[in-house]
Amino acid sequence: MVKLDRVCKAYRRGSAVVPALLDVCLDVAKGEFCALMGPSGCGKSTLLNVIAGLDAPTAGTIVLAGRPTQSFSDADWTRMRREVIGMVFQAFHLIHGLTAWENVALPLLLRGGAGGDVRARVAECLAAVGMSHREAHRPSELSGGEQQRVAIARALVHQPQLILADEPTGNLDSKSGGEVVALLRALPERFGQTVVLATHSREAAQEADSVHVMRDGRLDVQLAGSAT
Repeated sequence: MVKLDRVCKAYRRGSAVVPALLDVCLDVAKGEFCALMGPSGCGKSTLLNVIAGLDAPTAGTIVLAGRPTQSFSDADWTRMRREVIGMVFQAFHLIHGLTAWENVALPLLLRGGAGGDVRARVAECLAAVGMSHREAHRPSELSGGEQQRVAIARALVHQPQLILADEPTGNLDSKSGGEVVALLRALPERFGQTVVLATHSREAAQEADSVHVMRDGRLDVQLAGSAT
């Protein structure tokens, strides 16, 4: 589902070149829950951004769902994010003036969806994350854990093959964080998605099928996940 071969990313700051990713190789199978674990600043978010096409690698190759991405245009990447990739962020990124229902529906509405198909799909996703009873509430009326559940529903609504989750528990207490990880853990089994989770939390990473430890822009160690 996700294959990276010797992916590098460097940023230029004035006359200096700052490496962010160094020869990253990663192979995540369809339906796998993969965790990238490491401290802040080690390159996890950069790696997810490169996989999602939000940033371009300096070198190396990326293959998503069997499609090499080297020659992708901006329009190709936009299509991938609308059809193949769903993203969950630490900061939720919900639109504050919209209800939970409207936030989840937005990706479908932007694709031209309307009517009963949208209503049915939004209802299904809100139910999947246990938020049907809060669909009329705005983000300011929801707890952090509830907002992240809505964000996961929004990431699911267009039925992507791949979910990229960037520190989704970083702004949550331990109980809410555990519930969010459990939701992500269930996605491959319930809906068939591949999940790549970036986290600094060992507890969250231990729920994954595979765990890759990231340090200074490199994937240094692969550990066995504890999930069964």
